[in-house]
Order: sequence, then C-alpha cells, then structure tokens
Amino acid sequence: MATVRVARAGRPLAEFTPTCRGGRQEQGTFVIHRHVFHNEQLLPIEKVRLSPGQAGLICGWGIFTTVRIVQGEAFAYERHWRRLEKDAGVIRLPMPYSAARVRVHLQDAIRANSVSEGCARIYLVYNQVGFWRSDEKVPETDLIIYTSGLPAYREPVRLGLREQGRHAGSPLAGVKSISWLPNVWAVAEANREGFDEVVLLNERGEVAECTAANIFAVKDDKVLTPPLSSGCLEGITRGILFELAAEAGISVREQTLRPEDLFAADEVFITSTNRNLLGVGEIVGRQFAAAPGPVTQKLEETFAAYVTDYITRRLAASSASR
Repeated sequence: MATVRVARAGRPLAEFTPTCRGGRQEQGTFVIHRHVFHNEQLLPIEKVRLSPGQAGLICGWGIFTTVRIVQGEAFAYERHWRRLEKDAGVIRLPMPYSAARVRVHLQDAIRANSVSEGCARIYLVYNQVGFWRSDEKVPETDLIIYTSGLPAYREPVRLGLREQGRHAGSPLAGVKSISWLPNVWAVAEANREGFDEVVLLNERGEVAECTAANIFAVKDDKVLTPPLSSGCLEGITRGILFELAAEAGISVREQTLRPEDLFAADEVFITSTNRNLLGVGEIVGRQFAAAPGPVTQKLEETFAAYVTDYITRRLAASSASR
C-alpha cells in the first residue's frame, strides 16, 4: 500500500494522513494563506485586485517560481531568483525589482501568515503587452507573492506517459511561465487514469520531465536525468543534486532518455521544490519493487543535510544582524 507523506525539507520525511475538503489541505492541493503581497502592499486575499485589463495576466505573459519555506526561511532563494532573472530575459519581461527587495517582501508574507514549514509562490506578470488592455494605471510588471502549507504526496508515485508533452525546439522551452495549461491539463488527464503524475515526452519521443518535477533513472548505481535540451525545466532541486551527488559517492549525469530506459531502470525518482525526492513505483504498468530504492534514499538523506545546513546558516546570519 502506498504511504502518503509530506516532504519535509531539512529533516526525515514524515507520514501524513490526507485530509478532506472543507478547509484542510487535500493531497496535492495548495491552499493559499490569508495575506498576499501584491506590488507594494500586504493585503488580505479578498482585498487583492487583479484586473481583466492586465493583458499579461490574461495572455499568460509572466513567470513564477515556487520556494520552499523551512523554519520560516526561504530555502535556496538565490537560485530561484537567478532562474527568474534568466526567464525574464528570455521573454523580455521588465524586472523593476531586485533580489534583496523581493526577499524582504517574501519574508513579510511569511511572517504575516506565520509560516514555519510550507512554500511560497513569487509571480512577475508583464502588464503592458498584448492587444487588449484597460486604461487603468497599473505597474509595468506586477509582483504577487503568497504562501501555503505543504500538501500530502503519495509514495511510491504512479506515473502515466504522454507523447508530445514538451516541445524541446520551442524558444520558450524551459521557461517557467504562468502559461501553465499544458501542465495542469496533462496531470489532470493522468489523474483521471489513476496516476499521480505523468512523464512528458518531447517531439522526438525523448523523456523530458513530469508536469511539475524533474525525473531521474538509476541504473547500475549511476543516476541519469534528461538534459536541458530535452525541453525540461532547470529545476532547483535537480541542480543541487548535481552538486551534492559526488559527496554521497553517486554519479549523476545528463543523458538522453527514452521510455524504455525508464522501464529498464533499477530505480526511478522525481524531484521538485515541494516534494524533495519521491520514489516511483510504477510507470504505465512497469512496476519497481522497492521504491524508494537505496540510491534514492541516500540522495534524499544527502539533500536533507544540505537543506539543514543552509537554513542553519541563514538563521545564524539573521540573528547576527539584529
């Protein structure tokens, strides 16, 4: 039987009983907290106004990132900000904010919502684009920050498979944009078929990623993951694992993968900001007996130690500056 758990950054994963509708978080569902930072104001969510005249919002011309909150601190914030700046350059989105300024606003939201363990979303939306706009005064770029608790995730994960799920040749491949319909639609279709997530193949039939996670295959103690040229997102957890794997005595490298490579793997796992590492128990009928496997668990422990060290250093620096 699958275990439902919350991925706890910086400490062992804890079992979690999924909750029902009616105010508590369901499996895989993020419930936004009451206070939202919008441009220069921290407001109750019912007071936040987004206009139908904001062309970037309607057209999906914007970017976002999801940041893990551990002990009230934003884990790996610097990496998230670098990716936001990179993506903004690709889609030519004006960035009137600095990393330091947005971090202050993020901490304002964290404190207002009393978040110790959870996550946050940072959105940047380009307002002055497209053909349909209002004549309201709006900033050139909207900043929206909100927080949430962590939902439960089932482990081992059951994955579906979808052809043409990524377009590796697109100039926007790898950009984490707010045009998120292909992802939420694909995972909803997978859920209808009884899967938790879905492996997305690109136009060449290569494995790219899942809808909200990178994917890794373990074969003969080597860990393989699709290259960025597959169309996958440059995930934050993915990047950290490349740096940490050698410390754990594990080889992690990029390699073009096809579905048959996943089916032939000894272990498969997925990674994301909110899930850390989750073992995969099935991919469209192909079963993996031990999930999470030993390599997955070793990397999970190494990653958890890294998170603990990062948060400890951040808390120490915060105390010293007071």
